[in-house]
Amino acid sequence: MRKLTIAIPVYNSENTISNLVDKLIEELTGFQLEIILVNDCSKDNSKKVCVDLQEKYSEIVKFYSLAKNVGEHNAVMAALNNSTGDYTIIIDDDFQNPVSEVKKLAEYSFSNDFDVIYTFYDQKKHSFFRNLGSRFNDRIANWLLRKPKSLYLSSFKSISKFIVAEIIKYDLPYPYIDGLILRTTSNIGKMKVEHSKRQLGKSQYTLVKLVGLWLSMVTNFSIKPLRFATILGFVFSIVGFLIAIAGILMKLLDPTVPMGYASLLVSVAILGGIQLIAIGMVGEYIGRTFLSINKAPQFVIKERFEKKPE
Repeated sequence: MRKLTIAIPVYNSENTISNLVDKLIEELTGFQLEIILVNDCSKDNSKKVCVDLQEKYSEIVKFYSLAKNVGEHNAVMAALNNSTGDYTIIIDDDFQNPVSEVKKLAEYSFSNDFDVIYTFYDQKKHSFFRNLGSRFNDRIANWLLRKPKSLYLSSFKSISKFIVAEIIKYDLPYPYIDGLILRTTSNIGKMKVEHSKRQLGKSQYTLVKLVGLWLSMVTNFSIKPLRFATILGFVFSIVGFLIAIAGILMKLLDPTVPMGYASLLVSVAILGGIQLIAIGMVGEYIGRTFLSINKAPQFVIKERFEKKPE
């Protein structure tokens, strides 16, 4: 029988996760189902709800509670490290991906030979801020990761067992799931699905989390920003040299031309800003390298709730 894993990072979803798991088990009857819940240090009652679900569906549900909040991608890595399905489908805990679409994606995965299948939508029902961040992230991924422009990096996707095994070899502290996928395979499919409005609460993607996700993609999978900073330095050096020549010529041709302070201050401000950005980018690379060398963990599972092996 086809074995399917559903990986769900859980954060402050006490009002939705139980209904979501019930519907998944009800709908996905044609598979040997495994559901992995990873509680990313929720501040509400999500942990107790997940424990109850594991006790109710002990043959199907695995539940892992993390010791500290590590973010969505790290929580997904915790799930992937415990996945045993032929395909693993990653979904959010907010019901914006209808269970009927999960079933379609599962069937599509097993009827095709793609390593990964990304979903896409005619219209996303996220907030304006979340959609803006997604578009920005998509443009950056096109440049840094050589992502096909027609491919949308959705969090709702299906990953083959082979790719899961390759992804979990990455044990550094700042994983970016899509970057790991794109550097591993080009055998990628896509499937259009429906996207629903969020039923309860609000998106947990804050500006800080979006910036952190962007930095993980930038610093872990490409050195293009450093090259860009170098090229920018050369460009502004040439511009500064040309401005200096122009200033000398103007002074020689017309000694009465005053040498203004405004242009000097503007030049210093621009060049100083560029230098600080470049230094900050180098510092980000060095800092992440330091944390990687010191083996900062991706996640720490504090409690495990799963059926004991016989």
